[in-house]
Amino acid sequence: MPIKFKLKERIADKEFRERRVVQLKEIAEATGVHRVTLSKLANNKEYNVGVDTIEKLCAYFQCGIGEIAEYVPERS
Repeated sequence: MPIKFKLKERIADKEFRERRVVQLKEIAEATGVHRVTLSKLANNKEYNVGVDTIEKLCAYFQCGIGEIAEYVPERS
């Protein structure tokens, strides 16, 4: 999969900064993004995510797009 989502990394960063556990349920409630969608992104399952979802995650984590997802070229 050429796009790698870095949701687990963002969650870990937030947990470290705030010194508490951050659950997908909390993120879902705060962003309006379904928990199942967040789970798929966190586990890098193939999933077609919309720009609005990425915008909501960027706003929640207060980060840029490159901190949510990155392009990883497939090896031949």
